[in-house]
Amino acid sequence: MTEQLKQALSAKGYRVFSRPYELNIVGIRAATNVPNAFDDTIFVFYSDGTQWKLLNYPITTDPGMHYLKQPINNAGTAILKAGQYFNCYATGLHRGLYTALVQQAPVTVIRDFNKNGLLDFGSGKEQTGMFGINIHRAEITGTTKYVSGHSAGCQVFANATDFAAFMQLCAQHKKLYGNKFTYTLLEQAELPAVLTSHLPSPPLGEAA
Repeated sequence: MTEQLKQALSAKGYRVFSRPYELNIVGIRAATNVPNAFDDTIFVFYSDGTQWKLLNYPITTDPGMHYLKQPINNAGTAILKAGQYFNCYATGLHRGLYTALVQQAPVTVIRDFNKNGLLDFGSGKEQTGMFGINIHRAEITGTTKYVSGHSAGCQVFANATDFAAFMQLCAQHKKLYGNKFTYTLLEQAELPAVLTSHLPSPPLGEAA
């Protein structure tokens, strides 16, 4: 699976980091695009100097229903566009509350503006800039079932324990290589079946 992810990144001309404990953080947006569901996956892989390690966690790469219907930006709700965002993240405080990966450089989003509660990837306007598209968790403990108001475009972990483990890896990376992280978002629909067949089964979302 790690080799397949590396090949998928290389095929798009994206960087793969191979120094010991230097993190490759890769989100895969599910082809289902179910609103309000933690139906996406984040993969974290790295070399320990001898072999490659791979972890995966359920997340959402999309905004929740609350912000799809009530955008906080007049242009529409932000949906992060697939791509590699090199050194765009650093550890910091999410909304001043707890340590997460926070946006430090411009990223590109698609603005879903029609407030119909559906994820519209093709009809919105693209914008590049500083939008607070962070990588954080949902509830403070346990596993959160629905995205709801936990994401206005951020990449959000469903499980608090998963997120804590992820941040421990980030702390190790930061100690060795400084406070800069690259996040890559891929679309499942663009990946080979041999890779996507290994994706975990996503939880169901809700339509309202």
